[in-house]
Amino acid sequence: MTNEPPVSTKIDAADSGQASDAPDAPQDRIKDGINVAHLQRLARLALEPDQAQAAQADLHNIVAMIDAMQAVPTDGVEPLTHPLETPARLRPDRVTEVVDREAFQSVAPAADAGFYLVPKVIE
Repeated sequence: MTNEPPVSTKIDAADSGQASDAPDAPQDRIKDGINVAHLQRLARLALEPDQAQAAQADLHNIVAMIDAMQAVPTDGVEPLTHPLETPARLRPDRVTEVVDREAFQSVAPAADAGFYLVPKVIE
């Protein structure tokens, strides 16, 4: 078992209608603990106490990982469209099949002058 904070059962100030003294920094949220009981209520989950503790540990690890990623200096790093810098494989733009409109429309319930006829649905 890790040295995680216990499952919090407190209701935050937003639920009580009072002004919130919520911490601003993500690190403060981790220090104060993640309110799993509140999350359970919002998501309408019924977790056993051991499941709630596991969920709190998982959420704590997720928030810690996000904080670690946000701490990495990214100034001057260009965004990527794909993690691998490979050129897009383009194929020549040429017709590879022929559309036989008469064959397709021969099995349609109603067609006229090359168009499919559909019933009117909006008056």
